[in-house]
Amino acid sequence: MRTTALIMAGGRGERFWPRSRKSLPKQFLSLTGDGKTMIQLTVERILPLVRMEDIYIATNKIYKPLVQKQLPGLPEQNILCEPVGRNTAPCIGMGAAFISRRYEDALMIVLPSDHQITNSPLYLDTLRAACDVAERDSNLVTIGIQPAYPETGYGYIRFDPASRLGQAYRVDCFVEKPQLETAKQYLAEGRYLWNSGQFIWKTSSILKNMERFMPDTYAGLMRIRNAVGTEAQAEVLEREFAAFESQSIDYGIMEKADDIYILPGAFGWDDVGSWLAVERLQTPDKEGNVESGNVVSVNTRDCIVQGQEKLLALVGLEDIVVVDTPDATLISSKEHVGEIKDLLARLRAHGQEKYL
Repeated sequence: MRTTALIMAGGRGERFWPRSRKSLPKQFLSLTGDGKTMIQLTVERILPLVRMEDIYIATNKIYKPLVQKQLPGLPEQNILCEPVGRNTAPCIGMGAAFISRRYEDALMIVLPSDHQITNSPLYLDTLRAACDVAERDSNLVTIGIQPAYPETGYGYIRFDPASRLGQAYRVDCFVEKPQLETAKQYLAEGRYLWNSGQFIWKTSSILKNMERFMPDTYAGLMRIRNAVGTEAQAEVLEREFAAFESQSIDYGIMEKADDIYILPGAFGWDDVGSWLAVERLQTPDKEGNVESGNVVSVNTRDCIVQGQEKLLALVGLEDIVVVDTPDATLISSKEHVGEIKDLLARLRAHGQEKYL
């Protein structure tokens, strides 16, 4: 069976402001110090398993030129442009509709465009094992990350260690982001994995579940599918996609469906969710600082400093994030860096859209 991939690349990456902007969101930035952008690394990582001609990028239509520039080997028809944002369920459904029009049935690997993996060979082995489980019957498969600590910022997935299929375990339930004490219990029990937002299934499997649990969306997806490759494709996609209810794939399908399996992943995963991830992606110096650009620091420890040509001089700081761009500079304590979205909301409220 043909193996395909849908990479979701329509997000705004607001927690990486001021480098991530509406015109250049996080997935099109280089954050790892090797000059490669997040979406380029995601595609490069799966090429041993999926041909470039079978990789699809789902993104906002305004980002199509960025995708073409950063992935010049990708066929143009494989760039699936969402007219508006409607969360992950319609996005994934659109991908399944396009792929199922091309192939009668195919394996479909669904990945975010902005995650980091440190052990690519082990990651590919995990994906291959997931494909093996997904190819059997109508199983929906996801990748869970073995928790290293009681994280409160991720959703969790509980699995049944006694119910196994290949290298996967049957999923009991999806749970929301927990409080710290609950997260500690999850870690102690050993039956919970972090929800990584990565999925593997046959196009027929996910579309069957959408027909069952999201019938209105499914009907629209079938109209899109029937229009693929015709002169009406753009018009039908614009009309139908805009009418979809905004829904996550977890809530719309995964929390309701049967035959869901999960594979534990231990391949060095990071969701690169905020500026704090830079400390994990790049090696800090002896003072614990991660610096790039024209930076000089004295008596400064455990700081993240992202500059450019302008000199950034830091004296006597600790646990601070500084990100400088030509028109905006972020200065935040590490403790409060998660409040960047609140800052952007204030910019909108004050009519400062030009900085977004």
